[in-house]
Amino acid sequence: MRTKAEHTEAIHRDRRVAVVINTRSRRGRKHYFEVLDQIHGLGFEPLAEYSVVNPKRLRAHLDKALDLQPDLLIVGGGDGTLSSAVRHVAHRDVALGVLPLGTTNNFARSLGLPLDLAGAIKVFAEGKVADIDLGMAGDRPFANLASFGVSVEVAGKVKPWLKRIIGRPAYPLTALTILPGHTPFRAYITVDGKRHELLTHQLNIANGRFHGGWQVAKDISIDNGKLVAYQLGSGKKLRLLGETLARATTGRWRSLAGGPFVTGREMLLETDPPMAADVDGEVRLRTPLTLRVVPNGVRVMVPSTFEDN
Repeated sequence: MRTKAEHTEAIHRDRRVAVVINTRSRRGRKHYFEVLDQIHGLGFEPLAEYSVVNPKRLRAHLDKALDLQPDLLIVGGGDGTLSSAVRHVAHRDVALGVLPLGTTNNFARSLGLPLDLAGAIKVFAEGKVADIDLGMAGDRPFANLASFGVSVEVAGKVKPWLKRIIGRPAYPLTALTILPGHTPFRAYITVDGKRHELLTHQLNIANGRFHGGWQVAKDISIDNGKLVAYQLGSGKKLRLLGETLARATTGRWRSLAGGPFVTGREMLLETDPPMAADVDGEVRLRTPLTLRVVPNGVRVMVPSTFEDN
């Protein structure tokens, strides 16, 4: 592996990039050609440019792009697309360039990237290579979040057309239709030999700093070697409703020191009853589940002001 400084210099000097854009993402189709024009305008001549029309072909396109051995793999899409890209570039001598084209863009926000396309693209020419933490849920890598409870049902029921029209509020609005019939569950989180018990409708375990487009807490980092577990609304529906509405309307900014958070490098999660896990938008795993963080597992292109630990 090159040093990060050497990797950054190679990107700035050689401009060896490949581009993969999910045109089924919220803004991917609309801005596809605009994105390519701006990338070319900065002096990049991509080795290949892939438009992903069928999401089932995303991984194949990522593999083809990486076969060209770019220094920078530019990927445009929402958090699900970028999570797939993270799994592909993890532990490899290639940096991921992020184009925020989704609804909530949690991963881009955690990296401190501009959310406007011109600003995000400019980072490829002027930013630096950093390495960030990689989350692991069992043997499945993730970039942002593993969640349990109401959000798993929301992920399966939120309407794509509603996300396209109103964006982030589509998630809490869908949650409000599910919550009246939802049953709370008991969760047990074991960290460093200490077992934490809670009753809740919603539990999140975060690697990144953002959930639903809003910051979880001001002292969470995607580069601090720790996962953060937190619940929303305890076991009371009205409290969860209040928490959901507060986050949706104010994006409340809390500190880890003052909130119901559990932090650690590795966590064993058990639930009663056993539950499905939503890992970066994909529901494939179930509890009990061990989650851990791999420090510096992924290289990304970030603004020069990003604090790289």
